Amino acid sequence: MSSIFKASRFNALSHTEEEGLILYNSYTGALIDFSKDEKEEVLGLLKNADAHPDTEVKKALQENGFLVGEHIDELKRAQFLHQSMHRTDMLHLILMPTEACNFRCTYCYESFTRGKMTDETIAGVKALVRERARTINTLHISWFGGEPLLEIDLMEELSKEFQAIAKEHEIAYSADISTNGYFLNRDVFKRLLDMDIRQYMITIDGVEAVHDSRRFLIGGGKTFKDIMENLKGASESSEEFDISIRVNFDQDNLKETEELTEYLRSYFAGDKRFGLLYRPVGRWGGEHDEDIPICSHMTANKKIWAFTADAVDKNLFMSSSISGMIMPGGSVCYAAKPNAMVIGSNGQLYKCTTALDADINHVGHLNMDGSLDLDYDKIISWVTSGEETDTTCQSCFYRPSCQGNHCPWYRMLTGDRPCPSEKNNIRKVLGLIWKNSLL
Repeated sequence: MSSIFKASRFNALSHTEEEGLILYNSYTGALIDFSKDEKEEVLGLLKNADAHPDTEVKKALQENGFLVGEHIDELKRAQFLHQSMHRTDMLHLILMPTEACNFRCTYCYESFTRGKMTDETIAGVKALVRERARTINTLHISWFGGEPLLEIDLMEELSKEFQAIAKEHEIAYSADISTNGYFLNRDVFKRLLDMDIRQYMITIDGVEAVHDSRRFLIGGGKTFKDIMENLKGASESSEEFDISIRVNFDQDNLKETEELTEYLRSYFAGDKRFGLLYRPVGRWGGEHDEDIPICSHMTANKKIWAFTADAVDKNLFMSSSISGMIMPGGSVCYAAKPNAMVIGSNGQLYKCTTALDADINHVGHLNMDGSLDLDYDKIISWVTSGEETDTTCQSCFYRPSCQGNHCPWYRMLTGDRPCPSEKNNIRKVLGLIWKNSLL
């Protein structure tokens, strides 16, 4: 007796420019394009699989989870996937080697009241990783600040410790950094690569005059030319790395954002190691919060993908984080994961790097011996605020990717569902990912 199949509840579809079909499944992470000639067969199979004979197309739909056995309970599958976020064999630490910064960006939310990581915290971080090394298989470090490169020597000291521990215990080790890019000259870049830092987030907010009016040094010095020289220097490297050039936009720099894309084209077009990520500026809590000319939600959603489409049309890659976002668990914020923690320079533990001053985000303290004093009631509010209680999230096609926890802080502040832009614009996103893959 042959199996009875049905279309997965986690499917989404879009179209290629050649009138083909793009299929995506948020549970398996599969993303496949079908030709114009295969399109009718695919749509027919998704409507009534058992009315069609076995073909290579049908086999592909089954193997990639677009068609599932009628007996499969996909809601339980999603629930089990959610539970995997509570794995204890993984550790993700977001470290702030300093909370000072050499920039004073107009929309920044940080207060820079603390500087370099204390000796007690440094010892605590090392001890924590040594202790956890006995039970984990994966260690990922995110370098954050302030501006982390102000303390590159400390980053190097800690990285060497982590690399040695990972090698001794056969742990998969990786790292990323969010940096303003001002200090990222060739020598620094080489040092970071040696630290296994392969993923970078660097912000440029427009062509030179616009960027320098928004992202300037303490005292008002310009930064655009230095950052661009550093990025061009990185492009001359033969190493493999992944740099996301983040472009923050609001009402004031919409026009110049398009000009920036054209400018970047001449340096990074065709180089898959550089990807563009366009994101709207928000009111994140800084002293100039009320003065920021933020875009409306509708404008922001529209512009994110209009800018991205323009970049892809100009032979620029989009940030790898976008395709990562649609993978299973890919849209879940680190703040919602029990195995992720932010460690401030004074040993203060947070879940979120944005709400640093919020009491609910002060979830504990790291001691010098590596032990953690944790406020589990606060932690619970971060890690159980999504699909556990939100029935709309539970029934959503994007549930395996987002799990209702794209941004637990947004849900706490507003009470609204924090749906990612990728979900709300899934057809457009799938089309752009397909087009980007052809570059």
